[in-house]
Amino acid sequence: MPPSKPQKRPKLSREGFGGQLNYFLSRAVTNIRQNLFVNVLTIGTISLAILIVSLLLLVFVNLERVTDQWSERVQVTAYFDNELTPQELHTLKSKILSLNGTGKLEYVTKAVALQRFQARMKGQDALLEGVTADILPASLEIQLKKENRTGDSLKAYVDRLAKIQGIAEIQYGDDWVRRFNKFMDFMRVVGISLGCFLLLAVVFIVANTIKLTIYSRKEELELLSLVGATRCFIKMPFLIEGIIQGAAGSILAIAMLSSLYLGFLHNAGNFISFNPGEADLVFLPLSHLSGVFCGGILLGFMGSLTSLKRFINF
Repeated sequence: MPPSKPQKRPKLSREGFGGQLNYFLSRAVTNIRQNLFVNVLTIGTISLAILIVSLLLLVFVNLERVTDQWSERVQVTAYFDNELTPQELHTLKSKILSLNGTGKLEYVTKAVALQRFQARMKGQDALLEGVTADILPASLEIQLKKENRTGDSLKAYVDRLAKIQGIAEIQYGDDWVRRFNKFMDFMRVVGISLGCFLLLAVVFIVANTIKLTIYSRKEELELLSLVGATRCFIKMPFLIEGIIQGAAGSILAIAMLSSLYLGFLHNAGNFISFNPGEADLVFLPLSHLSGVFCGGILLGFMGSLTSLKRFINF
């Protein structure tokens, strides 16, 4: 009988990329189960670090929101010695509107200025005696565009405005804006420094967790290397393990952040003097939450990669 042709081995359903991915995932889950306490501790540390960073981010988001709302009140007031005629007012408005950064304009006559003054001094009639519209100046209140409300942009706008003839005096509330901007810059530096420190700490903790797992499976990994397993095949379960840790830590941190935010909204009135609902506080937008989640995954991955580079050479 002629020799039979060798039959090809049937392809297993688990072979190929899908089969390898399933193996890597199962090994990563097995690693987590075998070192459950250490992994739970790592996930808790990741979630705590991400929670602190997320809280800082939430504070910054609302501070920036408050800053934008306050900056809308920043206006430049140009005062005039006398009332402007309609023609003078039209000419002056045209010149001011031509300046880059000008938003809305409102002309305040002497009579309107007196009404505002009386409203502010209501109940103090003694101070209002002898005050007439003639002694109050007419003015033009200028609302600036957002990009021109702070810092050097505001000062540059006032310098250009001062060159327009007919304006006797210019006032603008730049002192408190400058102080608040310095405070915000300081808070940003503190937040970034603290965030970087926490992120480095998380990478260190995840790296040491993976390191313990490598030590516990050292003989198995050496055996895999001897039978021809590639470095990528050996390292992939550990990288996936770090990704799972980071994802779990991020989800837990976002859940805790949501609980703290809702708890603050419902109970803040008991220990602070303002209503947070009226303050129009907002939660992190979806783009920021996505960044927090992806950042957690990246932290877990980098922690695993850092450990593997030391114990499994490329």
